[in-house]
Amino acid sequence: MQELPRTADVVIAGGGVIGLSIAYHLAKKGITNLLLLEKDTLGAGSTGKCAGGIRMQFTTGINIRFSVLSSKIFENFRSEFGVDPEFQRVGYLFLARGERDWTILKDNATRLKNVGIKVRLLDQEGLADQWPFLYVDDLQGGAHTPRDGYAGPYEVLQGFAKGARRLGVMLKEGIAVSGIRHKAGRVEGIVTSRGETVETPVVVNAAGPYAARLGEMLKLKIPVRPLRRQVFFTDPFAFLPQETPLVIDLEHGWYMRREGSGLLLAGPQDAKSSFNEGVDFEGRAWTAERSMHRVPVLKDAKIVRGWAGLYAISPDHHAIIGSFPEMEGFICANGFSGHGFQHSPAVGLLVSELIAEGRASSIDIRALRPDRFRDEDLIHEP
Repeated sequence: MQELPRTADVVIAGGGVIGLSIAYHLAKKGITNLLLLEKDTLGAGSTGKCAGGIRMQFTTGINIRFSVLSSKIFENFRSEFGVDPEFQRVGYLFLARGERDWTILKDNATRLKNVGIKVRLLDQEGLADQWPFLYVDDLQGGAHTPRDGYAGPYEVLQGFAKGARRLGVMLKEGIAVSGIRHKAGRVEGIVTSRGETVETPVVVNAAGPYAARLGEMLKLKIPVRPLRRQVFFTDPFAFLPQETPLVIDLEHGWYMRREGSGLLLAGPQDAKSSFNEGVDFEGRAWTAERSMHRVPVLKDAKIVRGWAGLYAISPDHHAIIGSFPEMEGFICANGFSGHGFQHSPAVGLLVSELIAEGRASSIDIRALRPDRFRDEDLIHEP
């Protein structure tokens, strides 16, 4: 059993794409005495179970800025990390059934165009002409961003891990942070699940759905709830174009995209918080019903397997990044509400700036501070 170092400049709790991006960007800034602990294997949590979507279509300025910053890193990912992220730029297509959703899409299109993002608005006729496989009779319209798409979560994770190791970061699997030592409002170290103590002035909470548990070690409330989301996969299906966009029906939260020769189809998201990661018949039925409604030809598709992952949901569905004023050295990077993978490049850069330079300079992240919930200063999203 390899011993852990007795001291570290920073300890990161969580080995998903968020934790690894932070580790890489910190090391890139010269902070290489880093220790990242993952209780399972790297990427075994939400990262390995996400759909890999990458999009610009958000309705708040802060999320759009995160997408723009992340896209710059994704576009140069292969040259920087030596790993192909397998970015499929097939586009994102949001569909609005009700007038309210259609108004949101139209307003958002204006917001996106104002920052130079290409977006097309299509009415019923335009949707039917462009994508004749869609059932559009109950739709008001749709918004299409052609430069969006999806990438490989495993490939991106391995890129960050490879980059972090190359710069000297120690990544340890099968070890959890079981306690955080502190004194007079300052972090002093961590205790591991193996009983070892590592002295450190900075602990980064990148624990995904388990973020609240780390906060409890310091009597801090991090309002992140784990919600199960099921996903299903079909056998090879040739009756849709290979360049099909990632389609999202806003009213139901259903989505569809290509996965090799088959299709990835959204299942339901639980309303009740839990750590359940099982799939069930009700989820499969939910998926089949909504898939056949929006894309009638899917009546001939066969669902062959499914899986479930956990969204880490914050009360306002925006990230929680920063520290509590009463606990110096405890940095949150949590609550991404399903956007963690696509925003991980920006998160890594911003948290590294926060730790190495005292403030995030690439984007103003004050609105994401963890104490905004008790201050009742939430981010409002349409």
